[in-house]
Amino acid sequence: MDINGKIYKDFLNRIERFQVQNGPEKIKKQHAKGKLHARERIALLFDKDSFEELDAFVTSATPDTGFGRIDEAFGDGVVIGHGRINGRIVYVYSQDFTVMGGSLGSVHAKKIMKVQELALRVGAPIVGLIDSGGARIQEGVASLSGYASIFHRNIQSSGVIPQISVILGPAAGGAVYSPALTDFVFMTKNTSYMFVTGPDVVKEVLNEEVTFDELGGAEVHARKSGVANFIYEDEENTILGVKKLLSFFPSNNLENPPFVEPKSKKEKNIDKLRSIVPDDPNKPYDVKKVIDLIVDQDSFFEVSEQYAPNIVVGFSRLNGKAIGIVANQPKILAGVLDINSSLKGARFIRFCDSFNIPILTLEDVPGFLPGLDQEHSGIIKHGAKLLFAYSEATVPKITVILRKAYGGAFCVMNSRNVGGDYSFAWPTAEIAVMGPEGAVSILYKRELQDAEDPKKLKKEFAAKYRQDIANPYIADEKGYIDEVIDPADTRNKLITAFKTLENKHVDQPARKHGNIPL
Repeated sequence: MDINGKIYKDFLNRIERFQVQNGPEKIKKQHAKGKLHARERIALLFDKDSFEELDAFVTSATPDTGFGRIDEAFGDGVVIGHGRINGRIVYVYSQDFTVMGGSLGSVHAKKIMKVQELALRVGAPIVGLIDSGGARIQEGVASLSGYASIFHRNIQSSGVIPQISVILGPAAGGAVYSPALTDFVFMTKNTSYMFVTGPDVVKEVLNEEVTFDELGGAEVHARKSGVANFIYEDEENTILGVKKLLSFFPSNNLENPPFVEPKSKKEKNIDKLRSIVPDDPNKPYDVKKVIDLIVDQDSFFEVSEQYAPNIVVGFSRLNGKAIGIVANQPKILAGVLDINSSLKGARFIRFCDSFNIPILTLEDVPGFLPGLDQEHSGIIKHGAKLLFAYSEATVPKITVILRKAYGGAFCVMNSRNVGGDYSFAWPTAEIAVMGPEGAVSILYKRELQDAEDPKKLKKEFAAKYRQDIANPYIADEKGYIDEVIDPADTRNKLITAFKTLENKHVDQPARKHGNIPL
């Protein structure tokens, strides 16, 4: 039966009003600020013509409150729906700053909750494209209630589906806590900001002058706070980064990560691995060179690169299969563990464990960072987070000790006794209670005090300590590691070892959840 002419005309008129609302003027406003429009962002994120919008025509709950009229535009300032990224379904919400500054009112919040619930119900990742002035003041407590409901759904989805937040404009006050609850946060330089209280409040309360960038810009959150895991120069590259990150993840916690055929079957120059670690045990080297020689070509995608760089974490592929990598970085602070690196490592490990991503640990750690600041700031508690995360994780876990593995840090970095499945060591490994210099200062204190040349004698004792106590063959012979391997064989050893662990199963004690040392 044909639709009545008037009815169809009304239908078309409604669509026309919707298109006019999202016309070129709105897009120009965003471009003038160096930003893309909410719909342009969605077009970049999803496979071509795969996006299906939901609730496009809803309007705000309270158009006139007596405290300033609320825009009655369709959509209430947020675009929601689903589409496909590299062929896999993903849900999205994209806040539209051109409609009431992307502010969150009750209808706006309900739309976000709707895609959160759908993503959880079908077991698909969700991406939030955030560009919002915060809570809609005119709607009062309804806005706050909306935020709380969104937070609750973030927590319900945690560890069940991947959640990614992409900050593409302001995120202030309550708006920052949803991103903080998600798995990864992206930001763009110069156009995105996150803070609990803005510069005006800081000025009023503390009488301090601070700019938006200084308070909560991308660089601040990437380097200092660790809130941002990825920062990019522009929105196009930011969204490409989101798509790349998603390629390593399964859609939910019941699936395994997708297999990606390696780019090149050509054998790498793995012989270089034999010469990366310097002969001088105190000389630094770049652990990323080790990673690049072990994993599939161009597959390493680093997470939180600028935060706590003394530990390197990121996703990669080994013979086409996704893995998470945690590596001490001898180039920075000698690869020592401190508060920030412990937090960074623990968070990453728990994500990998949630989503069935095996973990490779490359170890070269002289210990925990000493000092008043670290002790008083809780290095004991925060270092224990890393230990807890490793021990709690049930995914396949393999460690390769490249050089130093001293003291409690040896235990923490996925040792066999905290649940590591396999532990290999290079011939350059040093495994002991403490470093040679510290050990001989205690063991040979009297001899060193009485010596004519204590420096020379200490050097001799340290060499003997390395030879007789710290060398990896002792740990190998006693069964604390599985094998001392040729560095050039590392890639093949790991491929074989991870293959044997594909059907790994761990029975956990019956409990509600562990109590990680927060």
